[in-house]
Amino acid sequence: MLATALSATLIGLDSQPVRVEVETRRGPPKFELVGLAEAAVRESRVRVRSALKQIGVDIGECIVTVNLGPADVPKTGSGFDLAIAAALLGALGLISAEAISGVLLLGELSLDGGVHPLRGALAHLLGARKRGVKCVVLPRANEAEAALVGDLEATTVATLGELVEAWREGRVLGRVPPKEAPAQMTAPGLPDLADVRGQFAARRALEIVAAGGHNLLMMGPPGAGKTMLARRLPGILPSLATNDALEVLAIQSVAGLLCSQRLLAQRPFRAPHHTVSDVALIGGGGDVPRPGEVSLAHNGVLFLDELAEFRRTALEGLRQPLEDGDVLISRARVKVSFPSRPILVCATNPCPCGYYGDRSGRCECSVDRIRRYRARLSGPLLDRIDIQVALPPVEIDALWKGERGETSAAVKQRVIVARTVQRERRAAGNVSASCNAALTAQDVERVIVPCSEGASLLKRAVERLALSARGYGKVLRVARTIADLDHQEGVAPRHIGEAITYRALERTSVAGP
Repeated sequence: MLATALSATLIGLDSQPVRVEVETRRGPPKFELVGLAEAAVRESRVRVRSALKQIGVDIGECIVTVNLGPADVPKTGSGFDLAIAAALLGALGLISAEAISGVLLLGELSLDGGVHPLRGALAHLLGARKRGVKCVVLPRANEAEAALVGDLEATTVATLGELVEAWREGRVLGRVPPKEAPAQMTAPGLPDLADVRGQFAARRALEIVAAGGHNLLMMGPPGAGKTMLARRLPGILPSLATNDALEVLAIQSVAGLLCSQRLLAQRPFRAPHHTVSDVALIGGGGDVPRPGEVSLAHNGVLFLDELAEFRRTALEGLRQPLEDGDVLISRARVKVSFPSRPILVCATNPCPCGYYGDRSGRCECSVDRIRRYRARLSGPLLDRIDIQVALPPVEIDALWKGERGETSAAVKQRVIVARTVQRERRAAGNVSASCNAALTAQDVERVIVPCSEGASLLKRAVERLALSARGYGKVLRVARTIADLDHQEGVAPRHIGEAITYRALERTSVAGP
């Protein structure tokens, strides 16, 4: 007999439907599986055979042929086990074809018939909803992810026997109750900006970064507070919208980083070590590409501490994701795309020893050594960083007697107001981007029209700092964000002047220790 079940395979974040066809006939024991399947999929015959034996089904006298279609799409992972077992039971006449018709089956079987959790379950559910699938069966361990996706009749099972028993008795398994939107959940204990003493210019830059979604580079000596500031950026960013939160959780699910017991749709903060490989930072690896750090930080913050110590090839690989907002990874058989729109925050020392410009005179680095150190950061990469600030050493009086600054909650309210203005600008059709950092060249010309004084100031800055066309656009975008924080409809000369001050590396020369 012949029976068919539905399953799916992940290609990047996209869930591709897979048709599982099973034919059985009597004969010498044989289990064939075709359809461009990787090793983990081919090994399913061992798991399925053992799991079926646990519920009293012996296929020892059957020739079993399994076809996974489309045949030209690579099949990866162990999530086909449940669909293969169900189609095999249908081909043997032990369950009706109607029981599995139109049902998406996902899950890995153990030898004792248990159904193990599935990596990428949320991405599969979002794909199923997009394709119009109405019923999905998942492992019990993925119940928290199933609850996040509405418009789906999602059910979960702990064992194959539990599912087969319900089918045989004609019972309908209980639907997973929908959960509140993940955007309403927040993570407790985020570090507060009020803990930062001094560094008022850097605090102001951090607020502008959060309001406009701009990239940031901080240069300063050890102990100036670069890492401390970076770790407080998520606390002043607005909460994620529901769709954005689901996208973040889907990436984490595909990467196997999602904790199903406690789903928090907070903005991610990723801080890879400077020894990170190109693949780990950008994504890829093997025949089944996985998301890298730049995608795991999507809609959040990617913090690169000790920027000059990273591999040059890894840093150069960031240029395209920062520009386009996604990573395209090509392999011989497959091409995948991962979203990658994080706020990039970088920190670096001004010289190899870290103390160039310090009044104590501790720096003994030569001019050539400093220039070689800074040359590790290429011009094209720095050109893509909107805001560049120099952090001076923190005065001891600021640590002892300095008052606590504004809390993250107070700064966050101003950021939310500025972001609301940007969303309204997009809703009105004036721009195509939801944040100022993503404004296109056409958007910039439409909504950022400096007055004659501002235009003259900007022209002098371009000539003096030798700004590229991209750098010119970055200054205008930052000026637009400053105006939004200032509740101004137009961009004034003072907004442009402040934006120009955030091109620190164009203004900094190396004159010696």
